[in-house]
Amino acid sequence: MRERQALADRVEAVRALERDLNDAVEYAEMADAEDDADSLEDARVQLKAIRDRAGRAELEALLSGEADGNDAYVEINSGAGGTESADWASMLVRMYSRWAHAHGMTVELVEETPGEQAGIKSATLHVKGANAYGWLKTEGGVHRLVRISPYDSSARRHTSFASAWIYPVVDDTIEIEINPADVRTDTYRASGAGGQHINKTDSAVRLTHIPTGIAVACQAGRSQHQNREEAWKMLRARLYEAELQKREAAAQALEDQKTDIGWGHQIRSYVLQPYQMVKDLRTGVETSDTQGVLDGDLDAFMGAALAQRVGATRDAAET
Repeated sequence: MRERQALADRVEAVRALERDLNDAVEYAEMADAEDDADSLEDARVQLKAIRDRAGRAELEALLSGEADGNDAYVEINSGAGGTESADWASMLVRMYSRWAHAHGMTVELVEETPGEQAGIKSATLHVKGANAYGWLKTEGGVHRLVRISPYDSSARRHTSFASAWIYPVVDDTIEIEINPADVRTDTYRASGAGGQHINKTDSAVRLTHIPTGIAVACQAGRSQHQNREEAWKMLRARLYEAELQKREAAAQALEDQKTDIGWGHQIRSYVLQPYQMVKDLRTGVETSDTQGVLDGDLDAFMGAALAQRVGATRDAAET
């Protein structure tokens, strides 16, 4: 039923574009015949909006992966660069949260480990919305920031790194068998906001799947029981994502990049000094609107990476 509804929504979206396009063209022709400059400008604005909608619909047509329609977990980790890297990781959390909100999605902070002086060491976001995983999956990799450090009294330029790893939320109806004996459970005291209770008890939970080394943590709930339940959901999702990556050669290539959060592994560079530029090293897409990108304007990067990934998958299948 979900697949049927998704297909029906796509068909209706195309029909709506056709209706709106016909209406806008007729409106423009009438305005032109009457030499009405204001109405012609309104028609141009309408046509531009329709063009943008059509472009996004074209990209959404590429979201045909097995889990593309699922919600997503976004895991952010700071890397080489100390306090500067921890601050950069917190900026990535803000960037992805703003992107999600701009597209009508909701974001829940599942886990966060603060940095020693500023920023965060790690954080996990639960992004809920249509095709959340499909859009976000190409964002997995190392992100490099170059800027004048606000933490350097000499105002020197610093390079720092943080990683973003994306995996789908698994539907409860999908069975992922996990032997409890293969999972180590650790509890610890939660940090950050949440009230006295979670800060004074060992309510946070970390699960480690020993055969694969995959670890997840949750501290958002007020009780250990809530955090344990959410952590098991996250672990099933991580194991499911690992299986998906075995099936998809392109996704496996991204998995292989998880060896180091530092030089030589970045997918995108964000340069704020000495010039303004964000460039994706996989697709070549770049922009000088660095503030817009940091505020969540990521569609151009996601669209290009998604199209490239789909093209690579098709080429591999034909070969």
